[in-house]
Amino acid sequence: MFRPRHPYIIDIEASGLGARSYPIEVGLALEPGRRYCTLIRPVDHWDHWDEQAESIHRISRQNLLTAGQPVTEVAARLNDLLRNRVVFSDAWGVDNPWIIELYAAAGIDKTFTISSLEMILSEQQMEVWANTRDSVVLDLGLQRHRASNDAWIIQETFVRTLAMSS
Repeated sequence: MFRPRHPYIIDIEASGLGARSYPIEVGLALEPGRRYCTLIRPVDHWDHWDEQAESIHRISRQNLLTAGQPVTEVAARLNDLLRNRVVFSDAWGVDNPWIIELYAAAGIDKTFTISSLEMILSEQQMEVWANTRDSVVLDLGLQRHRASNDAWIIQETFVRTLAMSS
C-alpha cells in the first residue's frame, strides 16, 4: 500500500461505545495546518446517550441540538473535503461504522474510503508510537477527546514517527 508522508486523518467522537451509539463530532487533519471539525445534530432515532462518554469528550446532547450541523450538511461537506481519497483512522473498528451510520441517516453516498492507520504504519513507527504521541500531546498542548484535536495529534505523531524511521 502507498504510504503517504502526510496522511489525511479522521477522528470521531460518539454518544457512547455501544451498538446504539452514533457520531456526534467529526474532525479531520488534512494538509499541513488545515483542519476541519463540526458537531453533528442527532437525528430523531439517535436517542442513546452515555453520560460517561459525555464526561470524556465534554459535549452535551443539548449542545449538539443547538450547535450541531444537520447530518446531510456534514455528509456533503465530508464528501467535498475527501472526495476520492483514502482517509485514515486509528480506531477504524468504531469510526467506520459511525461514518456508515452518518451517511445512512443523511441518505447520501460516501465518496471516500476510511482505512485503518495500521495499514500505513511500519513496525519501526509502531515501536515508538506511544512515546511519540505523548510528546506530541505535550508539544501541541491540545485538549484530547475532541475530534479535530485528536486527528491532528494522530497526524503529527505519524509524521514524527515516519521521520524517526527513515
